[in-house]
Amino acid sequence: MLLAVTGSVAVATDFPILSALVFVLVLLVVVDLTLRSPAGVAVLAVVAAWLGVSLPLTGLFPEPHYQGVALVLLAVPVSVLSLLLSAYAPWRTAAWALGCAAVVTSALAQPAPRLHVGPAWVAALLVLAYRWDRARRVVPAESYDSGWVEETPVVLREQVRGIAEVPEPRESVEDLQPYEEEISVEEALAELEEMIGLEPVKRQVRSLAASIEAANLRAQAGVPIEKPLRHLVFAGPSGTGKTTVARSLAKIFYAFGLLPSAHVVEVHRADLVGEFLGATAIKTNQVVDSALGGVLFIDEAYALVNASDGQPDRFGNEAVQTLLKRAEDDRDNLVIILAGYESQMEEFLDSNPGLASRFGTRILFPSYSPEELLQIVTLNTETRGDVLSIDALELLAERFEDVRRRGIIDQLGNGRFVRTLAEAAGRARDVRVVGAPLLPTAVELVTVRSNDVALAYAEITARYRGYAETPTLEEALAGLEGMIGLEPVKRQVREITAQLQVRRLRTAQGLPAQPPMRHFVFAGPPGTGKTTVARVLGGVFAALGLLTRPEVVEVSRVDLVGEHLGATAIKTNKVVDSALGGVLFVDEAYALSSDAFGAESVQTLLKRAEDDRERLVVVLAGYPADMDRLLRSNPGLASRFDTRVAFPSYGPDELLQIAIDLATAGGDRWEDAALDLVAGVFQRACGRGVVDELGNGRFARSLYEKACAARDVRVAGLGAPTMGELTTLTAADVPHHPR
Repeated sequence: MLLAVTGSVAVATDFPILSALVFVLVLLVVVDLTLRSPAGVAVLAVVAAWLGVSLPLTGLFPEPHYQGVALVLLAVPVSVLSLLLSAYAPWRTAAWALGCAAVVTSALAQPAPRLHVGPAWVAALLVLAYRWDRARRVVPAESYDSGWVEETPVVLREQVRGIAEVPEPRESVEDLQPYEEEISVEEALAELEEMIGLEPVKRQVRSLAASIEAANLRAQAGVPIEKPLRHLVFAGPSGTGKTTVARSLAKIFYAFGLLPSAHVVEVHRADLVGEFLGATAIKTNQVVDSALGGVLFIDEAYALVNASDGQPDRFGNEAVQTLLKRAEDDRDNLVIILAGYESQMEEFLDSNPGLASRFGTRILFPSYSPEELLQIVTLNTETRGDVLSIDALELLAERFEDVRRRGIIDQLGNGRFVRTLAEAAGRARDVRVVGAPLLPTAVELVTVRSNDVALAYAEITARYRGYAETPTLEEALAGLEGMIGLEPVKRQVREITAQLQVRRLRTAQGLPAQPPMRHFVFAGPPGTGKTTVARVLGGVFAALGLLTRPEVVEVSRVDLVGEHLGATAIKTNKVVDSALGGVLFVDEAYALSSDAFGAESVQTLLKRAEDDRERLVVVLAGYPADMDRLLRSNPGLASRFDTRVAFPSYGPDELLQIAIDLATAGGDRWEDAALDLVAGVFQRACGRGVVDELGNGRFARSLYEKACAARDVRVAGLGAPTMGELTTLTAADVPHHPR
């Protein structure tokens, strides 16, 4: 209908019919092709402007009708090709092409009329060809809400020539990464510098960045270089910012042009290992594919060789082999970071020669200091919109110093522990202000006070194994003085305590000091208080800051020895790990010298006693003769367990006092006649030399318990016994023989 109307109007106005119909036809085609998007509307505007310019340009030629049609038709390929070049704004491409065509036409129409409109078409097509070539070097941003395609060039290959080639983009929709804004190396490093603490890490990353920059400069100068090592190992305790630093490194690699993207994929063992052999390789390859172009961060990577009962982990080894192959095959398009505790990562890297060769760059993450912990908790509190009062800051400084003294910040989780503490303190504050009788002010609603911090700290530390209040030295020794008898033992423990105190004083004055004795042999018969004295020693070491907790882990042969060779070392190591920071008490330790399984456990104990001597006290206990035999069985035992504490047997008077104290603690009392009988029992046991066989203190406890049982049977038949009858042990209740 539009064509018919246009023809009628042209006839009525004596306008060239052919030109009018061609104009309208071109207009219809352009509208049909372009009105489907905002970009098309802009191209339509450019084409309309071109059609308006075509009229005066046509007048420059001797044959205006023919030249006019050719110029108008130029809008068709220009508009269509501009829309196809989606890497640039289409209207901008059309404007450049038609603008150049107009300039060339104006310049050559009169000097070279025989060329007609050929130069205009050539100029427009050359512009389109140039834009097409440049379009291969840009990244589209289809996610913009406006629907426009932004003209945002990425890092060109020329910028990283000689260091790494930027790979061609993957074709699958799943693999397309969102466009990332340009970031300079300085900006990426500035993000790392803003992190609290981690000075050794920052130095290593700055050194790494300088090495890459130097390689870049040598490459630009035409000097042959080797490709920089890109796979890394992050070794350090949890909560020290390894994941955050990995994200900063991804941006640094991206800024240098070594990676086409700064995205980081974080995974654990469960994300890599399948349910059966063969599935692991598939699963690991899928994870690697998802990280191509960026960084693959594997946390607790040592779990991939998680051997159980001495058997190799075939599933984990399959994942490791797959990772090694992909780390080499995709080294120009991927950075892999293995992260975990330092000691475990050392063992993990030693388990496979390929790991050590491909992951040659190691960055060590230190634990946070009390000052850095205070900065982190302040920052986290402010980020939450809260404020720490002065008393809260003082309490936090005190608590963090206590954490440093105990050496348990790694167990608590470093920065992760501090963030949890800030959140818990905020919750405690909310409970306090909501429960207040008066309506809280705006300041009270955002202020965290010392009481809130104390509650939060107690709540969080209660979740961790072995966290308990450290006793003072006086409190620790008070338990020893309260024990009955054992005067030689008490004297020796006091000597040990004095030596530890003097060593600490000498160290504080900068004087040389001998390393403290750490491992002991308790030799004596059963029931003479060896376990109790071990607890006293744990309290003494904790009070002096030589242990982080006063707890004692009590084990025997069955807890250390496995069912086959290889399993014993694993079992013993797990027991030692559970005792770290405290005391490991091995009762009847001489039983470990009876066979090869026990010998394997002894070797493991010796190694751990030396490796972990700064955070562990080991006590080997048993009969004197048997302990002598154990120490002679291994020269390493005698050299490392050179402090011997001899426990004497109890005498009759000491056993009697133990029985009296047990009754008092149980709310009972002995009749005088009953005490006479009890004393006679203990005298006969000691006189016959069977007190050690009977168990010394355990024998006194057993006699008391049997007397209580007899008293209960007797009182049960009285009907309505009085308070005295319920709590009195009579002569009739006492056994009359040693056993």
